[in-house]
Amino acid sequence: MKKLVILPIILMALVFKAQAQDDAIQKFFSKYMEDDRFSRVYISPKMMQMAGGFLKSNSEDDQDAEDLGTLIQKVKGIRILSSDEVNGQTLYKEAMSTLTKNQYEELMDVQDKGSNLKFMVREEGGLVRELLMLSGDNNGEFTLLSMLGNFTYEDLNMLAEKTDIPGMDSYNKGSKSSKGNK
Repeated sequence: MKKLVILPIILMALVFKAQAQDDAIQKFFSKYMEDDRFSRVYISPKMMQMAGGFLKSNSEDDQDAEDLGTLIQKVKGIRILSSDEVNGQTLYKEAMSTLTKNQYEELMDVQDKGSNLKFMVREEGGLVRELLMLSGDNNGEFTLLSMLGNFTYEDLNMLAEKTDIPGMDSYNKGSKSSKGNK
């Protein structure tokens, strides 16, 4: 009987922990949302569904376009916060400090002469639920990209190769260079 009571409590705690992490990123995003030094982009799940549906319906006999349409529909939202008028290193460190790092697995970490670039993923049930990119440098540039969805790593590779989603060009460069180093 005690096991039946404890199980729902544990499940609720896990749900609240996941929501708290999403709230940390949302709070960071919201903190700078009204700051005129930042560019902000939010692409809703509905917009991604529409874009994916458009690609699929206009693909005719193009299997790549149909596959890409299906893939784009897996994106549940994109948030981007960027600036070239701030201390990028300070914001990078602030953003990193808001994350519960044990919920993210690091994919790539590039540190070079006053600049940092980090890609991380949050996985649940064998799928990538979030791809997070943070970059900051001493030249005043900062970017946070959070892409939510239900992806495999192959999906992320296809998105990087075949789309112009902001930030995915850096992911693509990193995944190709790390493959070459193996």
